Amino acid sequence: MTAIDAAAPFMVGTRPPPKRSRLFPGRSASENPFETIPLAAYEHGVWRQPSLFVRAWLVNDPAGLRQVLIDKVANYPKMPMEQRFFRALFGEGLLSSDGETWRTHRRIMAPSFDPRSVASYAPAMVEASTAFANDWGRLEDGAETDVSADMTRLTLEIISGTMFSADAGEMTGVTGLALEQSLDQAFNFNLLDLLPGIGAMRLAGRERLMQQLFAPMDEPLKRLIESRRANPGKLDLLGRLVAALDEETGAGLTTEEVRNEVLTIFVAGHETTAAAMTFVWYVLSQQTEWEEKLHAELDEVLGGRVPTDADLPNLKLTRRIIEETMRLYPPAPGLSARVAVEADEVAGTRIPAGGMVLISSWILHRHRSLWEDPNRFDPDRFLAERSVGRPRLAYLPFGGGPRVCIGQMLAMNEAILILATLAQRFRLRLRPGHEVAIQNRITIRPRGGLPMLLSRR
Repeated sequence: MTAIDAAAPFMVGTRPPPKRSRLFPGRSASENPFETIPLAAYEHGVWRQPSLFVRAWLVNDPAGLRQVLIDKVANYPKMPMEQRFFRALFGEGLLSSDGETWRTHRRIMAPSFDPRSVASYAPAMVEASTAFANDWGRLEDGAETDVSADMTRLTLEIISGTMFSADAGEMTGVTGLALEQSLDQAFNFNLLDLLPGIGAMRLAGRERLMQQLFAPMDEPLKRLIESRRANPGKLDLLGRLVAALDEETGAGLTTEEVRNEVLTIFVAGHETTAAAMTFVWYVLSQQTEWEEKLHAELDEVLGGRVPTDADLPNLKLTRRIIEETMRLYPPAPGLSARVAVEADEVAGTRIPAGGMVLISSWILHRHRSLWEDPNRFDPDRFLAERSVGRPRLAYLPFGGGPRVCIGQMLAMNEAILILATLAQRFRLRLRPGHEVAIQNRITIRPRGGLPMLLSRR
């Protein structure tokens, strides 16, 4: 039995891939296309995607990934169509900008995500998680709840509190509605989006839709930005971004630039963490042995009290459970596609000029040459002694290279604090008879939600 075939029975999306490839299927991308990639993609360092319409190569070799993401990053810019789409969504933010604009924004924003700044956001995370736990506590034992929707609501409250502190209430409603509608209506791509002419028209329609969806946010958000400028001193994330100055030039971000980066952080930070936490609860409901070990760690480290930032170094298994869940269920299962400016050779494979380079964390994290028994849930594979020799770029839940997610520490701390707060008091079980299927809307979620039964510990 092969490593791919030997999937644990509970695992969604680990059935043996079929021989037929449909990475660019003529159907909605919401039907997880990563499940339809052939077994060969999980075995080779570079795999050519057969297609009449696209010249595409999937790169899994860590040295090849380093070449694309780090050593020759200038030769592999993001696809223009994707950058245009993200500009329509966020404006000129970190996800959509390039060149000197991207470098300047990254440099200005970096101090807002350094360890000391991130530690200051922990109280808001714990406060929101505790209030949410109290909401769960008002439900009867055995009550059904949609954990996917729950995690969406909780992470929205956390990012709002972290970003806006006392002003969070003003922004949560309009932001949540815009995010929900944008994910539902704008992120379903298919083959038509790659065709000349038709793709451009479809993209123009999405741009108009994005402007409509996020228009209600602009006025209150810009009002808060100007308020921070007039009254500096608030150390929430918005206040830090408004006050931040480029260490090289002394310049700061304009109001429009702060607005764009706030939207980027909201979408990237809120949706990805919600997706990760949804699958954490799913996995724990199926892996009771690991759930018991988690409860034992929480009881020993916290003893029933709420966690703090100081507890994070001691919640080691809690962290590993989240890391292993994101290995099997990376919130964003595909990194941005790149296009080779000049012909190159990657891991022994020639990539022509104009060739598309794909990187899929879904496939990379299950690759047979990089992970032992790759479909088995095993948080201890992230123990230091078992990680020796593993290439750094074998694990990319937050991307890699200079464009690695600026908020990865913030996201990990948030996930740990959420899990520690809620798992102390509750356990969840999948509703009997419910089959979990994966929906891919740039991030992955369980199709139709995740109905689970709640009980107190």
